[in-house]
Amino acid sequence: MTANGWIQILIFCAIIVALVAPLGAYMTRVFNGERTFLSPVLRPIEIGLYRIAGIDESREQHWIMYTIAMLFFHVAGFLFLYALMRFQEFLPLNPQGMTAVAPDLAFNTSVSFIANTNWQNYGGESTMSYLVQMLGLTHQNFLSAATGMAIAVALIRGFTRASSRTVGNFWVDLTRSTLYILLPICVAGAIVLVALGVPQNLNPYVEATTLEGAKQTMAQGPVASQMMIKHLGTNGGGFFNANAAHPYESPNAITNLIHMVAIFAIGAGLTGVFGRLVGNRRQGWSIFAVMGILFVAGVVVCYWAEASGTTGLNALGLTGGNMEGKEVRFGIPLSAMFAVVTTAASCGAVNAMHDSFTALGGMIPLINMQLGEIIIGGVGAGLYGMLLFVIIAIFVAGLMVGRTPEYIGKKIEAKEVKMAMLAILILPLMYLGWTAIAVVYPTAVASIANPGPHGFSEVLYAFVSQTANNGSAFGGLTGNILFYNITGGIAMLVGRFIMIIPAMAIAGSLAAKKSIPESAGTFPTTSGLFIGLVVGVIVIIGGLTFFPALALGPLVDHISMIQGQTF
Repeated sequence: MTANGWIQILIFCAIIVALVAPLGAYMTRVFNGERTFLSPVLRPIEIGLYRIAGIDESREQHWIMYTIAMLFFHVAGFLFLYALMRFQEFLPLNPQGMTAVAPDLAFNTSVSFIANTNWQNYGGESTMSYLVQMLGLTHQNFLSAATGMAIAVALIRGFTRASSRTVGNFWVDLTRSTLYILLPICVAGAIVLVALGVPQNLNPYVEATTLEGAKQTMAQGPVASQMMIKHLGTNGGGFFNANAAHPYESPNAITNLIHMVAIFAIGAGLTGVFGRLVGNRRQGWSIFAVMGILFVAGVVVCYWAEASGTTGLNALGLTGGNMEGKEVRFGIPLSAMFAVVTTAASCGAVNAMHDSFTALGGMIPLINMQLGEIIIGGVGAGLYGMLLFVIIAIFVAGLMVGRTPEYIGKKIEAKEVKMAMLAILILPLMYLGWTAIAVVYPTAVASIANPGPHGFSEVLYAFVSQTANNGSAFGGLTGNILFYNITGGIAMLVGRFIMIIPAMAIAGSLAAKKSIPESAGTFPTTSGLFIGLVVGVIVIIGGLTFFPALALGPLVDHISMIQGQTF
């Protein structure tokens, strides 16, 4: 570890902290329907969209109708994207003549992009036409991110409203998230990326002759526009197979920083939205502090593990850290931090190969995902996921003091706790269950490139990543087979939507309750004690439900490397 590495990490952290207040203030105005500096341009477009779709923006929905609207919207998105991939060879903007995507891969990819996962069992530049990349994948990157923001705001309304039957209007929240937040930032960001060297064109691929006389094909395409929403919306699906390690996706350290800031920006800003909407900004900062503690802990461990290298490398005199699978443009500190950022924020973009990390360094991305992607988390999903843990923490606090738990003026009762636990426990059920099947099913076992504990880690990582809607991969696993395409698709659907439904049930339950004023016995939820309690609850629940499976692969792998053994 070096002083230069820590300075780079501190600069990134300072930028994120500085964005929370202004971005939170802007998004609060958007979700409240208030005038913003973009309203003169965007408000007429917003009204026009409502008229075309027949939406009354003043008419709000019960939580059940809000959820049903969201589910049907994604069914339509799935069918559209699936059809687009199956018929891409007959559609325009396909200069390389890409053929139709196989049915099982099209299923997995369609589910992946509507679920904000962007798990890719294919190479983008060798599988998808420009039309599919733009109209299909990039299109869903916007809508899946906007859905996460809408759900988060609906849950916040549950805390802020009293004796109410409604939690907002899904179509309005979706439209405003896309029109006022995602689109403006992405347009500006894509222009900056183009200026920094990221391609944005519709040209055919270029054939070049190398110095050795060999032929090399250099892929082209509308890259910059997809890169910006890929990171800002915490989607993660790369235009190229090498993702953000490809020089066209991230040419230099400045684009790398833009990508990382974009990944965290909206998730961090939503904690500011929470504080403002509940009428106490310190509530938002306390949640941000919980996220920050867990993030910093992950960065420290991952950076230390990668900078320390391995016993085997050190024995060969290859000191200075583990550079295997990393880009020299970014080095160890920015590679380690990107790995933590992308798995803390449910993004899944990578600028280094996680499979090449040390055993303990690779364990941190696994932990981030297995905790439910709540450390900043996906756009919107991180906040409502964190609020589920907050509800459990408040319940635990109530048990300790012997009174009904309260949070932001609402009593937390049996229904809310049951729904929160259902949403949290569905994740390990998915990834542990499918991993157990995959390591005994012959066809799935045959797809594992590495035997022993590291091969187990690759399978576990794949199902954790898909269930947590992250999308990054450990590598070393042939995922494009019928078994992994179907089971992975199921894991992504459950991880996304079976977590959303309980969260919306909590929103509806809280909105219907009366608000109660604070009293002398109310547990303070902006103190260091509360922050420590939430962190403790997250770690304990993670220890009971996630870490036993986590340890079986990476820790045994770590011990084997120390002993110089190969399994």
